[in-house]
Amino acid sequence: MAQYEFGTGALFGKSLGNSSATPVQFGALQGVTIDTAFTTKELFGRFQFPLAIGRGTGKMTGKADFAQFNAQAFNDLFFGLTAPATGSVRTVVEETQTVASNIVTVTNNATFSRDLGVIKASDSSPYVKVANTPIGQQYSCNESTGVYTFNTTQNAVALKVSYNYTDAANGKKITLTNQQLGNAPQFLAVFTQTFSGKSLTWVLNACMSSKLGLTTKLEDFTIPSFDFQAFADASNEIGSISMDE
Repeated sequence: MAQYEFGTGALFGKSLGNSSATPVQFGALQGVTIDTAFTTKELFGRFQFPLAIGRGTGKMTGKADFAQFNAQAFNDLFFGLTAPATGSVRTVVEETQTVASNIVTVTNNATFSRDLGVIKASDSSPYVKVANTPIGQQYSCNESTGVYTFNTTQNAVALKVSYNYTDAANGKKITLTNQQLGNAPQFLAVFTQTFSGKSLTWVLNACMSSKLGLTTKLEDFTIPSFDFQAFADASNEIGSISMDE
């Protein structure tokens, strides 16, 4: 019976940086592409078609689109930096506040980290940030305390304030540091697919990622894309392809 495959299958990655690395699965996988290509060189004589063709260098590339975010997968398979730490940077977008006695203290002022701007609630017009002594539709911000100061003319005006704050107990954070050229994590990739009781499995012994893309759309889910390339391991093996037919 012929073998066919259907659906997205499943894709796993495991860092080669240490033997005890935790394998990660590309969650909510939307699709995988694995392309194998070679360069060729043609030998021509006086006729239109080549007399011989020789195969040159090869390249095996892959791409995965997946919807489930995982800090460990991002770090182990793409960034290769210090393991994600507990805690995260949070963003508040347009928190509603009202100026009282020239002051606004945001809700998360105790862990405030960065001002992201102020707009007037009634017409969305922006306030201009100044170092101190605001006039008219201006403000200043103490980023150590999360306290915003306005001119007295703005008392009782409703505002929308955007800012960052830190959450030490929840989430994961990858700290991106500038690495020397050539440094990149290597990982093992396993793709598998099963349909009508027959399975297909690709094992790529050594891979390196070249691109991690993030695109958002109105009224749609965010689907990161992950590009990678396979190469020979220390045993000069690329990997294996297993199937039932």
